[in-house]
Amino acid sequence: MSMLVAAGVAAARAEEAAVQPGEALYQQHCASCHEGGAVARAPETTSLRQLPPERMRFALTFGLMSQQGRDLTQSEIGDVVRYLAGTAAAAGPPLPDSSCREPAPLQRDATVPHWNGWGADIRQHRFQSAEMARLAPGDVPRLKLRWAFGFPGDARAQAQPTVWGGRVFVGSAGGKVYALDANTGCQRWMFDAGFGVRSAITIGESERGVTAYFGDQRGEAYALDAETGKLIWKTRVEPHPGAIITGAPTLADGMLYVPVSSLEEVMATDPRYPCCSFRGLIAAIDARRGEVRWRGYVAPPARPVGTSTMGTQQFGPSGGAIWSAPSIDLAHHRIYATTGDSYSEPPSATSDAFVAFDTATGELAWSRQMTEGDAYNVACTARFTSNCPKTKGPDFDFGSSPMLVDLPDGKRALIAGQKSGVVHALDPDHEGAILWQRRIGRGSTLGGVQWGSATDGTNVYVALSDVGIKSAPAGTAGAQKSLFGNTLKLDPMQGGGLYALNPATGEIVWHTPHPGCGERPGCSPAQSAAVTAIPGVVFSGGLDGHLRAYAATTGAIIWDIDTVKDYTTVNGAAAHGGSLDGPGPVVAGGMLYVNSGYANYGTMPGNVLLAFSVDGQ
Repeated sequence: MSMLVAAGVAAARAEEAAVQPGEALYQQHCASCHEGGAVARAPETTSLRQLPPERMRFALTFGLMSQQGRDLTQSEIGDVVRYLAGTAAAAGPPLPDSSCREPAPLQRDATVPHWNGWGADIRQHRFQSAEMARLAPGDVPRLKLRWAFGFPGDARAQAQPTVWGGRVFVGSAGGKVYALDANTGCQRWMFDAGFGVRSAITIGESERGVTAYFGDQRGEAYALDAETGKLIWKTRVEPHPGAIITGAPTLADGMLYVPVSSLEEVMATDPRYPCCSFRGLIAAIDARRGEVRWRGYVAPPARPVGTSTMGTQQFGPSGGAIWSAPSIDLAHHRIYATTGDSYSEPPSATSDAFVAFDTATGELAWSRQMTEGDAYNVACTARFTSNCPKTKGPDFDFGSSPMLVDLPDGKRALIAGQKSGVVHALDPDHEGAILWQRRIGRGSTLGGVQWGSATDGTNVYVALSDVGIKSAPAGTAGAQKSLFGNTLKLDPMQGGGLYALNPATGEIVWHTPHPGCGERPGCSPAQSAAVTAIPGVVFSGGLDGHLRAYAATTGAIIWDIDTVKDYTTVNGAAAHGGSLDGPGPVVAGGMLYVNSGYANYGTMPGNVLLAFSVDGQ
């Protein structure tokens, strides 16, 4: 027995010694940012431990943390990864690829109700017709939960679902893409991309079958067989190490138009990082073969522009990320998109702008900037600010897709809201000439209009964020620790509201304020999520976790559901609802689908996809 004990002690000591190098390296190179909230957008250690080891290794070797990883050997990177992965919570049993009891082939009849991609059409209107919605305004107050599906281990449900052929296709922060039965939520198949999938899924149909297209958080675009989930092709869309895909690809005439955004503004928090060189782009990919036909950039390549206060070479102009799905105008051979801020000096003339590309060549046809001089990155709020641009702009990105709208006078308009709190309408046929502008909020780095509006042809429906967030000591009532490590408290009195605007003039038709948070701790009235419309009804979700339905003619609230609770899920995964942000609800075939949970800056985490139908039947 003593020999066995000695052997056990020796093994324990050997195991302890094995993890000590990784722990020491983590404390030396990583903890200063990931513990104590020193960097606002750096995930805390407990959040890192939820990531698969391969994602951590990729981040340190090629991705967002490659600047930190450059001081480590591959062996040392392995030590850090093993330290984090070895102390992660035990994972549950693997879920089966399919949990449905009965087979059900994908329905290829075009009359079957569907919601495809981000905006339901290539003009990004976020409007579902009565024929496809099959949900009358009088039935909306009777919507009740039909089923819930949990994303195991995630803290965000950040990818909008797509409904097609009797299935729901949805990505997850954990890198999984699921095909679920639209009626029951049972799992038809699952594909593991390995990295987070935030974009909505876009479905295409051709002679080879039905294909599901999407992008991931390392800049890869994918095509899967929508029937089986098998990989058809995978393409690196943009070689820059900070490139990611958040907006849904838009499919038109056999070409997949993929918007590319970036996390380089976070990479700039490392004072050794040569900030910045990413430039926003649209990539045109042959939908059948996965070949990149062209890349249309919003700006020329960055050039050296001097050194930082720490002597690091700096570059510019940069930025102009495209966060949202583009609109396609096949008749005029144009792709329309909106861009984010610049990351470095000098500020680009194409940041915070509407841009138009030629569909054949990717050439930038015209651009119209809405906010000048907006150079900003996260170094401006981090411990080390040497990469913060001198102008330190207001960070007034566009996160909303430009909606291509027909006006009553025969003209057309591109309409999108901005984080500045202003909604803009431009003339796409006269190089983006401004038709009207309407301020509905104050705007801020997280304020204004965030993720998208909707139009039914009569009105444009715009939700206002203007979220108020304050730092708070740990233990403060209503305060929460964000995914980025710091403790934050949401202002229960600031933000929110839904507006209906006249698309021809920008006149406010009606405005419904947020009904208020009451005494709920940690509540915010901000409405950041994308808006969705069906005939007679508008849906808008909020950071308070509520999804509300409004009468399209008056703005009266006709349905209000609180999604913040624990759920019994069809796949057996532990799941909880939280803040509604990013993706909006989708409606098809008499059912409404919405993701709940969005941990960020003190908002409420969650990991559940909810499906509602009339009386839950």
